[in-house]
Amino acid sequence: MKAIDVPEIDGAYLFEPTAHADERGFFCRTFDADVLRSVGLDPDAFVQDSLSRSAGGVLRGLHLRSGAGEAKLVRCSYGKVYDVVVDLRPHSPTYLGRASFELSGETQVTLYVPAGCAHGFQALTDPADVSYRIDRPHDPAEDVTIAFDDPELAIPWPLPVTSTSRRDREAPGLAEALRQKES
Repeated sequence: MKAIDVPEIDGAYLFEPTAHADERGFFCRTFDADVLRSVGLDPDAFVQDSLSRSAGGVLRGLHLRSGAGEAKLVRCSYGKVYDVVVDLRPHSPTYLGRASFELSGETQVTLYVPAGCAHGFQALTDPADVSYRIDRPHDPAEDVTIAFDDPELAIPWPLPVTSTSRRDREAPGLAEALRQKES
């Protein structure tokens, strides 16, 4: 497994596993504490694993947490997703920077999203499973959502949105969400 720096988002990484394939399929390591330590991340900081399954076209996001925020490792374990990260850390050298990735069950690449960054994805296949490893227990009172179609961000989602949560449909634009994040 190797760590790849994401230049558009300071402190974000892609962790690319080495697949060992044969006639049975493949095997790869999707989490390696030593590789995380090599880029300054504490592998013991992660306290919760979660999984979402989405139908094709479903959009989840853009989500982040107020207060100390939350860092997460995100991996598409089955299917394929278009994944987006937006840096909303005011003192970051990549503030308001955006990066997008295609994560898939074929590659098993893991994305590290630093605390203070918004994250969202759209399922490109039916279904798409996304695994999350999160560094803080979830507190719904800290949830902040940004409109996925905010014109200021102009994220080029690759498919028409077939479904999203009520929370995501009614989310405010970036400016209002940033005010919520700070309060």
